[in-house]
Amino acid sequence: MVSAMVGRGTALGAALLALLAVPAQAGTAAAADLPVPDDAGLQAVLHTALSQGAPGAMVRVDDNGTVHRLSEGVADRATGRAITTTDRFRVGSVTKSFSAVVLLQLVDEGKLDLDASVNTYLPGLLPDNRITVREVMSHRSGLYDYTNDMFAQTVPGFESVRNKVFSYQDLVTLSLKHAVTNAPGAAYSYSNTNFVVAGMLIEKLTGHPVATEYQNRIFTPLNLTDTFYVHPDTAIPGTHANGYLTPDEAGGALVDSTEQTVSWAQSAGAIISSTRDLDTFFSALMSGQLMSAAQLAQMQQWTTVNSTQGYGLGLRRRDLSCGISVYGHTGTVQGYYTYAFASKDGKRSVTALANTSNNVNVLNTMARTLESAFCGKPTTAKLRSATSAATSAATSVERYEDIAPGIARD
Repeated sequence: MVSAMVGRGTALGAALLALLAVPAQAGTAAAADLPVPDDAGLQAVLHTALSQGAPGAMVRVDDNGTVHRLSEGVADRATGRAITTTDRFRVGSVTKSFSAVVLLQLVDEGKLDLDASVNTYLPGLLPDNRITVREVMSHRSGLYDYTNDMFAQTVPGFESVRNKVFSYQDLVTLSLKHAVTNAPGAAYSYSNTNFVVAGMLIEKLTGHPVATEYQNRIFTPLNLTDTFYVHPDTAIPGTHANGYLTPDEAGGALVDSTEQTVSWAQSAGAIISSTRDLDTFFSALMSGQLMSAAQLAQMQQWTTVNSTQGYGLGLRRRDLSCGISVYGHTGTVQGYYTYAFASKDGKRSVTALANTSNNVNVLNTMARTLESAFCGKPTTAKLRSATSAATSAATSVERYEDIAPGIARD
């Protein structure tokens, strides 16, 4: 159940570019200047993830049209079907980047001001009129993350919401039962509540459901045929990888978490996609095809997360051990870990998926796909040649997931 393939793909064509009415922005780092992706290193990462409890894992690298596809393990434990890079899956918080794109397009259209109070558009929603759209999009609002309460116990929490349907207001109300964690703009504090508010802004300003805006503004123009927003339906359309949730109790049986409404997340985490479509999305985003150059620059105004990471507006920056920075988002939803990132110019992109969650070892292991995809073999990456400990320090820093981010997973 191990597979690897490298082939020549097709980049976004002229027909796609004609659909997008915003100019491209040249990146400052060309894919041609990056080391060749290390397929052996990628396969080793997948193998390690399986040894740590992931039923399956896969990674797809699009290197300016040359596509590397690697997978190992199973998509379905019941049937034993092998996982492949064409399987669809739940992308979790990668959804936040899609929501941010829609909001920044609304800024380009003159319908939204990043520095206006959220309450300007959604009167009375938030307890502090000083909380701005920018602060919500950069996780600096101080709004408490309701998922800390919802998933304090992993499996019971999940089963309690698996089939529930929440309104956006329901989720904001859960958050507001708690005091804010910091004054507006004072600190970075990751909170799903922020991108629930983002969904409310999208629907208020457009008059349409977020599903319609995602489809019309992103899915259709980029021909993302594996990408869906089906909330509150519970099934993943077509061939997909099942997700398996790890219980909190050591040795507990994995729970098949594939079918759920994801209503607890919605615009913060309910999109379904594939490795190909996420590579396409982040390549298009970083090459300037989804918004004006001015808004792409706003998206990359970084707030420090830690020594190797920054957060912009619905976009993460990760600084790798070889001195290269990559841009995208991580995603956790019950049973799935996703890493989806691209180079500065968008010409190299990688999406990696393990079909488990609540497993900090797998979470950290899958982060290493970025090193192999962008830094190449250890002998060709300047800083990676120092010590293996340096690589470990640069990549294995995750103790928290994108859901219940206040709860340590070690």
